[in-house]
Amino acid sequence: QFDGVVEDAGIQGLNLLAGEDLVVDFNLENRNKLEVEGRSFTLEALSLTDINFQRPSQVEDAIRTIQKAREELREYVSTLAIDLSIIQIRQDFTRLTINTNESGADDLIVADQNEEGANLLASQVRLDLATTSLSLASQSQASVLTIFNAPGIGGF
Repeated sequence: QFDGVVEDAGIQGLNLLAGEDLVVDFNLENRNKLEVEGRSFTLEALSLTDINFQRPSQVEDAIRTIQKAREELREYVSTLAIDLSIIQIRQDFTRLTINTNESGADDLIVADQNEEGANLLASQVRLDLATTSLSLASQSQASVLTIFNAPGIGGF
């Protein structure tokens, strides 16, 4: 049953408990990655196949072998927990970055139609006022020139 549990521990074609390695790439260029080393935890790999309980010395040897196997399992679980923590931190960071970028893109793309319409109208009014003031300034300069150039009023 123990070997059956190890054999069934595979997910998506990968079984870390059968000695298969997992490589987690953190970017598209594959420059940043985490390599999770798999280890075999079958009865044979843990030296648990030749356990014999015939004599007291064999029972003591079996207990030591089982304790050693248990320590190997605990050490590997600790390593997996650290690797999982690294992956989760990177995943959280990536999700946060994606959400920030999507929010910024939405702010750029999705505009309030009423606000943009008011901004356009204000720009058009400013343009009309500028055109009118230039026209009035041009007319006043022409009027001043015609006064000074009129005959009998100091005209040349």
